Amino acid sequence: MTSIEYKYYPSKKATIITAPFSGGQPKGGVELGPEYILNAGFQKQVDSLGWQTNIVHPLESLDLESKKSNIKNEYNVKNSAIVSQCCEQIFQASKNSLAENAMPIVIGGDHSIGTATIAASLSHNPETCVIWVDAHADINTPKSTISGNLHGCPVSFVMGIESETFPPEFSWVPHLLKSNKIAYIGLRDVDEGEKKILRENNIAAFSMYHIDKYGIGKVIDMALDKINPNRQFPIHLSYDIDAIDPSYVPATGTRVQGGLSLREGLFIAEDIAQTGLLQSLDIVETNPMLAETEEHVLDTVGAACAIGRCALGETLL
Repeated sequence: MTSIEYKYYPSKKATIITAPFSGGQPKGGVELGPEYILNAGFQKQVDSLGWQTNIVHPLESLDLESKKSNIKNEYNVKNSAIVSQCCEQIFQASKNSLAENAMPIVIGGDHSIGTATIAASLSHNPETCVIWVDAHADINTPKSTISGNLHGCPVSFVMGIESETFPPEFSWVPHLLKSNKIAYIGLRDVDEGEKKILRENNIAAFSMYHIDKYGIGKVIDMALDKINPNRQFPIHLSYDIDAIDPSYVPATGTRVQGGLSLREGLFIAEDIAQTGLLQSLDIVETNPMLAETEEHVLDTVGAACAIGRCALGETLL
C-alpha cells in the first residue's frame, strides 16, 4: 500500500462525527446510517490505514427525530427548526475537529448537514474548495424547491443564494461559499430551478453525460482545474451515496438509475486522496430501512465504508 501525504494532517488524526438525522427529507431510516457504518467496523478500518481516530456524537442529547414533520412552513420548506439545530451542532463539532488538526469525517444522516460541514470547512480556511459528489445538485432555495425537503438546499444556504427567502433559523449560517469554489460530479437528477441557478452562477457541474464522454479520471481533473487549478487549496469532499448507481447501493433514499459504477465511485475518493489536499469529508444518505434484503444493506453500508477508506488512503496496490 502506498502512503499518501495528507498536507493538512501530517499526524493523521481524524474525528468521526456522527449525524444520525433524517429531518431533511421525509423517509425514515437514514438516521440509522451512522450506526450501521460504525457497526460494520468503519473506525477500525480507518485506524488500520494509520489514522488516530475518535468518535463524537454531537446530536446524542437532542430529540430531533420526534419533531419531524412533513408539512411545509410559511417559508415553503419542512423542518427548518430541527435542520438548523442539527446543522449548528455538526458545524460546531466540525470546527472543533479542524481546530484540533483532526480531519472531520461526518457520517450521515441526510445531506442537509452539508450546510454545516461546508460552513465549518470554509470558516477554518476560506480558500477551501468543495467537490460535491451526488446525483442531485442540492442547490435549491426555499423559493425554488418543489418538495420543500431541506436535503435539497444545503448548498444554497452556504452560498447565500436568494438569502431573503431563508427561514430565520438559518441566520447563523455564514455565506462563505463562492460559486467558483464548488464543482459537482455525478449529477443526473437536477430540478429546473437548480439548472437555472447553476447556469446563472457559472458553477462547475459534471453530469453522468460528462463522465460517459470523458471518463471519470478526466472529469475529476476538469473539476479541480475549475476550482483548484494550482492544486494548492484544501478540499472538502461531500459524498452522497446516491451518486453511485442503485444497482450497487440500493439502500438509499433518492434512487436514480444510470449512476456511477462502484469502481468510478471509489475512484473519485481515491483520486481526491492522491492530491494530499483533503481537509474534510462527508458520507451521507445511507438508509438501511429502504433495503429489500439484508444483502442490499451490506452492499450499501460496505460501499459507504469503502468510500471513506479510499478517501483516507486505501489503495489497490
